[in-house]
Amino acid sequence: MKTYVLGLIVIVVVLVMPVILLYNGLVRTRNLTQNAWAQFEVQLKRRYDLISNLVETVRGYAAYEKMVLENVTRARAIATEAQSMDQRIQAENMLTGALKTLYAVAENYPQLKASKDFNQLKKELSDTESKIAFARQFYNDTIIKYNNKIQVFPSNLLAGAMGFKHIPSFEVADNIGQPASIN
Repeated sequence: MKTYVLGLIVIVVVLVMPVILLYNGLVRTRNLTQNAWAQFEVQLKRRYDLISNLVETVRGYAAYEKMVLENVTRARAIATEAQSMDQRIQAENMLTGALKTLYAVAENYPQLKASKDFNQLKKELSDTESKIAFARQFYNDTIIKYNNKIQVFPSNLLAGAMGFKHIPSFEVADNIGQPASIN
């Protein structure tokens, strides 16, 4: 009888342990993607703060460029309010285009280009853009690991049953080099 019970326990452990390991792996990978997104958002928030300061600095020098400043401000507001991943991607691409237009306009104002505040903000924003690119790459890398994990056998069986869903990566638009108009 003892052998029978011991054999039954071994069979249960052998059958249950892989399920537990698969589930824990899925949860760890999902948590890693959530952490990567949080780190990405920290950099985006820093970007939004710097953009506000940059717009105020430019406003003092380029009062005639009201439309450009409004476009950057509107794009920033849209980006901070975006809810879905698709909305966020579009808003970030729009904001990047508006910033490029702002930088192009700044070229027409020698006093602005010589401003210590403007140059410092531009440098900080450039550094932040680099951090955003790194954070986006890290996020996308973790998404690939997560999506692979929920799609490969045998973890895909458990992932589907436990509600693990595909997460899209955060891609930058191909035409981001073109200045954007915001309506």
